[in-house]
Amino acid sequence: MDSDRRTFAWLLPAIGAVALALLPAVLTPYTHDLVVKITLYAIFALSLELLVGMTGLVSLGHAAFLGIGAYVTVLASGDGAGSALRLLPMAMGAAAVYALFVGALSLRTKGVYFIMVTLAFAQMAYFVFHDTQLGGGSDGIFLYVKPVIELGGTTWLDLDNKMHLYYSVLAALVFTYGLLALIRRSRFGHALAGIRVNEQRMRAAGFQTYRYKLAAFVIAGTLAGLAGFLLAAKDGAVNPELLSWHESGAVLLMLILGGIGHLRGAVIGAAAFMLLREFFQTEDLVGPLASHWQMTLGFTIIAFVALLPKGLIGMAMPRRRRAAPARPLEVRHD
Repeated sequence: MDSDRRTFAWLLPAIGAVALALLPAVLTPYTHDLVVKITLYAIFALSLELLVGMTGLVSLGHAAFLGIGAYVTVLASGDGAGSALRLLPMAMGAAAVYALFVGALSLRTKGVYFIMVTLAFAQMAYFVFHDTQLGGGSDGIFLYVKPVIELGGTTWLDLDNKMHLYYSVLAALVFTYGLLALIRRSRFGHALAGIRVNEQRMRAAGFQTYRYKLAAFVIAGTLAGLAGFLLAAKDGAVNPELLSWHESGAVLLMLILGGIGHLRGAVIGAAAFMLLREFFQTEDLVGPLASHWQMTLGFTIIAFVALLPKGLIGMAMPRRRRAAPARPLEVRHD
């Protein structure tokens, strides 16, 4: 039974990745852009899943790492075409350094205090870019030439090319999902699961829980920086709103909507949230309510949470498992 479950857990994401790889053949320019945006936010949601679902750390400042990754990409590229081989490590590295700084301080607190400290650090980063000319102030800055990879005089990757960008984002999603799946199965992942359930017991067993949580925080920030790099390459512009608490709240809602504690839930939640937002913002579909899309989206998410307390991923669970609470040290292989 466990073997069949593990096989299914790997088979479903693999089928999804293959379907996404074949999807561009039938996409219109509008739906192509929408799928890329959903895939980007799925990466962002997965990075937060490492903190919330696997470690039990609820952060309201995760957007800071997304925004820093995006800003570093634009600032380091200059006016010419920057090498993706240089810009990507810089974006992820900057997000990782800030995550190390924030995590080293915020992880000394717990519960609501941790939530508020992460929010405070994110707002600090937001105002650095919003109130100074470092990042162009409230208007943001533009990426005039998209990152490329050139080797031997041949351009191997040009993120200004829609197909190159599409498959780069898809490859990043597969990488992020696979990395987190491996982490979940590792000794490190089991330690994080133990910390989520009972940190005091883990300390009594000899685990240095602070270091484990800090490592998870830095990895999550680094993966958010990866999403920021790709988002900057996609939009060709960044602004301080990428670092705002609204973005941090939105990605947390994605996890809740999909189902916290499941990698597939993070991806499904990101897709559902982005599609719902797109639906309620489209005047041709909802009429005058499009100007009040935040309200209708909020009511819809409340309804989903009330009817599906385990998220959308809970719909695929057997009824008995859906009703039963999770076992203390259960590690989900998805």
